[in-house]
Amino acid sequence: MKAGVLFSGGKDSSLAALMLSRDYEVELNTFVFTPARTLQGVIKAAEALGFSHRMHVFAPEILEGAVASVIACGYPNDAINMVHRAAIGVLCRDYRVVADGTRLDDRVPMLTRDEVQRLRDCCGCSYVRPLLGYGKPEITRLSERLLRVQYGETGALENGDYEGEIREALAARGMSPEAFFPPHHMQSLVVGRA
Repeated sequence: MKAGVLFSGGKDSSLAALMLSRDYEVELNTFVFTPARTLQGVIKAAEALGFSHRMHVFAPEILEGAVASVIACGYPNDAINMVHRAAIGVLCRDYRVVADGTRLDDRVPMLTRDEVQRLRDCCGCSYVRPLLGYGKPEITRLSERLLRVQYGETGALENGDYEGEIREALAARGMSPEAFFPPHHMQSLVVGRA
């Protein structure tokens, strides 16, 4: 059975994919807001892991809603959760098993228990979070053992994190993304297996 894994190219989604590959045929799925965005770093990460990879483009209203949410709330959490729910919803139409790299201490993206049950009941889709019991220290240990990872601040790496394009959309409106997002937010990009 296939499992569609939301894939940013980072260590968390990569570890989730590796864990699921023991029991499922894993297909990696990356979502972007702009059709021209190719994310070569993410494509290379998928190749290094040895899984098939698909790119998806969100409908334009998803980015508009995310930017409006960031501006209205003054912080990005609700917007990123909204975008994440939209991505999972798309994958639930293509896969019976959908997964991501959310972990124990993540605040965002994070679906509630009710949202997870709704996916199962309404879509017939199982939403799997293989890292949910793992905290950041254990994820770091596992990724150091299994993966070669590059680190950098948001925007410095060509990964598939939603945050980068939301920041760009705010800047295009003449707003400073730094006013809404935490400073020095580190991202990861897998560059190979260890």
